[in-house]
Amino acid sequence: MAHPSQLGFQDAASPVMEELLHFHDHALMIIFLISAFVLYIIAGMISTSLTDKYILDSQEIETIWTVLPAITLVLIALPSLRILYLMDEINNPSLTIKAVGHQWYWSYEYTDYDQLGFDSYMIPTQDLTPGQFRLLEADHRMVIPTEAPIRVLVSADDVLHSWAVPSLGIKMDAVPGRLNQVTFMAARSGVFFGQCSEICGANHSFMPIVVEAVPLEHFEDWSTRMLEDASLGS
Repeated sequence: MAHPSQLGFQDAASPVMEELLHFHDHALMIIFLISAFVLYIIAGMISTSLTDKYILDSQEIETIWTVLPAITLVLIALPSLRILYLMDEINNPSLTIKAVGHQWYWSYEYTDYDQLGFDSYMIPTQDLTPGQFRLLEADHRMVIPTEAPIRVLVSADDVLHSWAVPSLGIKMDAVPGRLNQVTFMAARSGVFFGQCSEICGANHSFMPIVVEAVPLEHFEDWSTRMLEDASLGS
């Protein structure tokens, strides 16, 4: 998760987020080079009054400053398109979860199981235990197995919401009457925090998202306990 005074991204916890970080560094280096070159040209024009007629009127120079930006755009566009296609790729997900946004909490349904679903509310500040994070902890976490492709179907019950977990490289709008989907794979075990990223009313800041990635055997134990609790409750 993010920490105070952090300037960069959170540590990647999924292959897609790693690709996004690499693309960010790639694009940033190109921006730095362009900025340094433009700054050098401006400084040179300000500091000297010398001119060259071949620079003022030259077909070769015009060709160069037309072709170079085009090549630069291609160098940025190709990796970007590759990542866009990777983010939309759906390859036989091992688990499908439906996340529905409400004012102001999330509900999760594990569609591969019968009667496995729950609501996830933010834990109030006065109820937090030592080590828990204010405004980020939820009473029920979305538990997933590691190293398995997960599909999340995102929708909303009332107004626009957005299901976002930065360290997993996920951000998908939750629209009433529409079912959006996003896929990801947690590359390691851990607890990953997110929040609703679409202004949805007075308590917009109090809709945390907590994803807990665990090994497959632990996930099976958790799902068994949840199903048993659901059967006892019914």
